[in-house]
Amino acid sequence: MLDQLVKLVRHSSPFYAELYGDLPDAPALEALPVVEHAAYWAANTLQDNKLRTGEHVGGIIFKSGGTTSAPKVSVYTRAEWREMSETFSKGLVAAGLREGDRVANLFYAGELYSSFIFTLNALQDAPVDTVQLPIAGSATQEFVTNALLEFDATVLTAPPTSLCQLAQHVIDTVGSLPLIHLVLFSGEAFYGDQRELLASAFPNAAVRSIGYASVDGGIIGAPVHGEDDARVHQVYPGRIMEILDEDTGNPIEEPGRAGRIVVTDLVRTLQPVLRYPVGDRAEWVDFGARTFRLLGRSGEGARVGPVTLYLDDLLEIVRDAAGGQGITGGQVVLRRHRAKDQLVLRLSGDVTGTDELTEAIAKRLDETRPMFADHVARGLIQPLAIEWVGTTELTTNPRTGKLVRLIDERGA
Repeated sequence: MLDQLVKLVRHSSPFYAELYGDLPDAPALEALPVVEHAAYWAANTLQDNKLRTGEHVGGIIFKSGGTTSAPKVSVYTRAEWREMSETFSKGLVAAGLREGDRVANLFYAGELYSSFIFTLNALQDAPVDTVQLPIAGSATQEFVTNALLEFDATVLTAPPTSLCQLAQHVIDTVGSLPLIHLVLFSGEAFYGDQRELLASAFPNAAVRSIGYASVDGGIIGAPVHGEDDARVHQVYPGRIMEILDEDTGNPIEEPGRAGRIVVTDLVRTLQPVLRYPVGDRAEWVDFGARTFRLLGRSGEGARVGPVTLYLDDLLEIVRDAAGGQGITGGQVVLRRHRAKDQLVLRLSGDVTGTDELTEAIAKRLDETRPMFADHVARGLIQPLAIEWVGTTELTTNPRTGKLVRLIDERGA
């Protein structure tokens, strides 16, 4: 299947035709260059698209991250979307879904977001019958809590940040919801400081991943039956996942060694995904069984709560706000502060008026990534923080001396 996909993209995608121009007719997977994010998205434009293999005449469109000036758009054909939903749905039973469950879908809907629709489709295709409660993430906490009680909900599906806000409201109003036996999360990592809160609100619930996927990279990993660690997943059929050494780029096969995730989707042919870095780090649990443990974000992007911010976009925001002042270095730090995710920009340079520039950067971020500003206003994540440091205070890789672009201090 890989040979057929490579042949197709070399013939029909100008982007891949150029990228693979010097390769032999049937290259091995390891011979294919890893895609660079900036080049991939520069080719994947709304007009005069150089990435796709043909016209998009049926299916669905989503936005995934990006700024208002450069939205990142992912397209799927009807057949691709249907296959993804059916394949993803098979992992729901492994996650703990039962026959007759009444499932509250609290993911976000509308504005070209994918999570609500995809969850609805996957539950519809699930191998067990369930009753869906399509509440969505925009509903008030009062409405959600009342609906959970009125319809005897047994399962919740939502991003962890939304689940924590709901849990606090449940504790403050009705105490607990003991009928909930399963909480399924996706869209961001689940942290230890959230577990106690959810256990108080939903005392009989197991907290599991609904599955590992992204809008741009597609579906990647399914929950593993009987696995207590919600970070552990198994690669879905039709997908090739590699874990690459972050310094050498060489594939990793031994368990317990961290690297960045690169995916190849053998199903998607309209907007091809071959050796695409999804922005996460992982380690193999069992390479032969294709089970892996997620370890946080890599150098391509930062996920703050449910909001994805690409590092190149953040650095462009800093440069625009600086207006030509000499920013000599910068890195992104992700932290947990008072049980919420926080984005920290650590910057160095010979600049004047750091307070004014800090304010300008924050304003520019809100303008270009309104979803970030919205989630701060709603109390789901912490506001942006900026640290001005000397060049020598920026963290570098002790082996290579290279700047570490993203540091995730949130832990498990």
